[in-house]
Amino acid sequence: MDALLQAPDRNTWTGRRDRTMLAVAIQTGLRASELTTLTISDVHLGTGAHISCHGKGRKQRITPLTSGTVTMLRTWLAERAAQPTDPVFPTSRGRQLSRDALERRVTKHARAATQACPTLTGKKISPHVLRHSTAMRLLNAGVDTTVIALWLGHESVATTQIYVHADLALKERALARTAPIEATPGRYQPTDTIMAFLDNL
Repeated sequence: MDALLQAPDRNTWTGRRDRTMLAVAIQTGLRASELTTLTISDVHLGTGAHISCHGKGRKQRITPLTSGTVTMLRTWLAERAAQPTDPVFPTSRGRQLSRDALERRVTKHARAATQACPTLTGKKISPHVLRHSTAMRLLNAGVDTTVIALWLGHESVATTQIYVHADLALKERALARTAPIEATPGRYQPTDTIMAFLDNL
């Protein structure tokens, strides 16, 4: 995530936009459609800083912002100088970014990030992967799954349980690495059900 945030060129308008957009995506776990449709009026940077968005089923939710993300957004919005109904992360012509455009921007910066973080080589990084990363980061910080479900706008806490299983899989892989040299290391294989679930998020 750090390498990805450092990838955009901050000397350019699109680089500053993209860096702020990536920071918001990583910290909030917004869906691609939620990120591209954010308007200036959806961003609240005062006390209790947060982003208000409409997710699946037109359900409104509020996601808190860290002080670092607030600082980046404040700087970006000052440069943006737009109207309340304008998109937070527009195209160079001031229009709303398409989902495809967002995907291309993330892919471009992920490719550049591999120079600083070679472990990213060969990995497909997408807005959806950033959403999964947010969930795993919250889970690893000890945040309850009910809170993560609210954070991500999941319809049911059962949807969030997939991250608990993923977290367990990561721990099992770590345990497998500590096995004696002569032992056969274990390897986690996600079930078709898990893969189908992730594809449909």
